[in-house]
Amino acid sequence: MKSKDILRFVSHRSGLLLFLFLMMACTGSPRHEHDQAEATEVYTCPMHPEVTQPGPGKCPVCGMDLVKKASPTAANHGLMLTDSQIRLANITTRKVAQRKMGNSLLLNARLAANQETSEVVSSRTAGRIDRLYIKETGQPLRTGAAFLELYSENLLTLQKEYLLALDQAAAVDQRYEAFVASSRKKLIRFGLTEAQVDELKRTRATQERITFLAPVGGLVTEILVAEGQYVEEGTPLYRVEDIRRLWVEAELYPAEANAIRTGEKVEVNIPGITREPLSASVSFISPEYRDNAQVVILRATLDNPALAYRPGMPAEVVVRHSVRPAISVPADAVIRSSGNAHVFVLTDKNTFERRMVRVGLEDASYLEILSGLQEGDEVVVTGAYLLHSEMILKGIGSQTSHQH
Repeated sequence: MKSKDILRFVSHRSGLLLFLFLMMACTGSPRHEHDQAEATEVYTCPMHPEVTQPGPGKCPVCGMDLVKKASPTAANHGLMLTDSQIRLANITTRKVAQRKMGNSLLLNARLAANQETSEVVSSRTAGRIDRLYIKETGQPLRTGAAFLELYSENLLTLQKEYLLALDQAAAVDQRYEAFVASSRKKLIRFGLTEAQVDELKRTRATQERITFLAPVGGLVTEILVAEGQYVEEGTPLYRVEDIRRLWVEAELYPAEANAIRTGEKVEVNIPGITREPLSASVSFISPEYRDNAQVVILRATLDNPALAYRPGMPAEVVVRHSVRPAISVPADAVIRSSGNAHVFVLTDKNTFERRMVRVGLEDASYLEILSGLQEGDEVVVTGAYLLHSEMILKGIGSQTSHQH
């Protein structure tokens, strides 16, 4: 074969090979892209975002079905909800602000009656109890309310003496006014009120059974007598506690007591009752021995003007020390996973952004934010976990971190 023919043959074969190579590349490209798309499909658990795998299955933590996670290129940095979705998810927000934070000591406590205001209502005269108006403990007793009906021969005699003194003063001599005043004082001393004595004077009718009115008010914590029982003067009838001010009592070890001083303020939480911590003042710290171990009894005084809290309720006392101002958010606003922490910030109307934060001090209700937020930012405080799950399902902001 001549040299020209050889070059023509080689050139023809090279062109054919190049054509075949390009055809194979074109036909193979879609398959490669499809394989790459399949490889990028990631499935995750809505409740445990740290669980991921390249295909569907069950979450090894909670057993839920894994869902497909959207690709990062389809993700944006915000989640927009409708007004109805926000209401249904109970999403509420609060502006970030500074508050005093410090090392805290959490103590289990219990509400107790203030023994300084505890009183015993006793019988003012001898007689038979015909009726008790309060027969159960835990009932409130109002000052001036009827609480006892008593048959008393002594009081019947004193009523007659008072009416006789009134008649003698009116018909015989004004000098009997001294006897009227003396008889009136006896009736009041033995338990009648001024109004009841005035009513006796007006009607001139004696009563065998006298209704006694409560000299003090409070919560009836003990009933010491029963109907039909005969009592003497001074017999205890009821124990009444004034619960407008309660004691909060907690136990702590002597080493812990060094951080507390009488007169300091502590925070009190009553589980299931209070939404915000209450303020109480430490009134007493006493060392005692219980069960052969030395413990310190901390007692704080808690105002209870609405009578919403009762003796015996469990409580938590938070004692703070080394306090300093710090940017903080409610603990429920912070979501932690895989060693990270983030919150959701309201960036526009009904639009929420996931923002990574670094936390510091922590107490029962709040977390210090060291970075990621600043004063005035509006964070989600309820419904944050629902937003977290929704963003995972939609693949929004899962790889982003925004910090100030």
